[in-house]
Amino acid sequence: MRRELSLLLAWGVLLVSIAVAAPGFYSLENLRDLVLSNAAVLVAAIGMTLVILLGQIDVSVGSQFAVCGVAAGLLAKAGLPMPLVAVLTALAGMAMGAVNGALVAAAGIPSIVVTLATMVVLRDGLRWATGGEWVQNLPATFQWLGLGQRAGQVLIGAIALTLFLLCAWGMRHLAAGRAIYATGSAPESARLAGIHTHRVLFWAFAGMGAFTGVAALLNSIRFSDLQSNAGVGLELKTIAAVVVGGVSITGGRGTLTGALLGVALLGTIGPALTFLGVSAFWEKAIQGAIILGAVVIDRMVRRK
Repeated sequence: MRRELSLLLAWGVLLVSIAVAAPGFYSLENLRDLVLSNAAVLVAAIGMTLVILLGQIDVSVGSQFAVCGVAAGLLAKAGLPMPLVAVLTALAGMAMGAVNGALVAAAGIPSIVVTLATMVVLRDGLRWATGGEWVQNLPATFQWLGLGQRAGQVLIGAIALTLFLLCAWGMRHLAAGRAIYATGSAPESARLAGIHTHRVLFWAFAGMGAFTGVAALLNSIRFSDLQSNAGVGLELKTIAAVVVGGVSITGGRGTLTGALLGVALLGTIGPALTFLGVSAFWEKAIQGAIILGAVVIDRMVRRK
């Protein structure tokens, strides 16, 4: 709770500083764009929280995001109804996450090695399959789910918030949530207590993929044409948000509320730099510095 309060205070200081230096940041249009652009990041961060709580990492999330976005567009073009497109997109993400989970849990390969490999395979495979071309001529029911821009924007925010609230509740009150914390804290003790730790690992990565699929769909329906190289840098955003939100990189400690605050803080920094006249190239440098700082702080706290 202390980490979340500190993060909330830091975000509040940032918001006040922006209000003084660049009040135009608080225009209704900019705030709406801020929520929409970070709704998908929040959903992906939910899955990343599950993985990092287990002391693992998934750097293939950006590539999964791109594949799922293209898959959603192609499924819609094939004439499938949008509810079915949504389900199949989430299942496509789950399948890719399950491959990662099987290699980590069953084969015992370090997650950083597995997900680095799948990141490259998925990204280059998608580039080869699409030739780098965008998915165009999407049906009218695809953008904003055919509800119109205003209703579609509300729906995107509502879906992201609902998923967050359900998962936050589940992590606190369901056996599956407790199993993730137990496995991340002390895998051997969890195993001796009867928890199938390999199964927990597998389903965490599969869940990561499913959440990435949903995130890709929420992002895709904002556009009339879909890029085949979407999601570049998403892995850095989600990992930074989760780690700065207080989720220990070594596992077993942290909350989804912290991850939400991490998404809010990092999601504010990028647009704020633009309004302050600072080059947007500094955003990734700041994200990297935040990850490093959060890991150092976490290590110091553990030593204490």
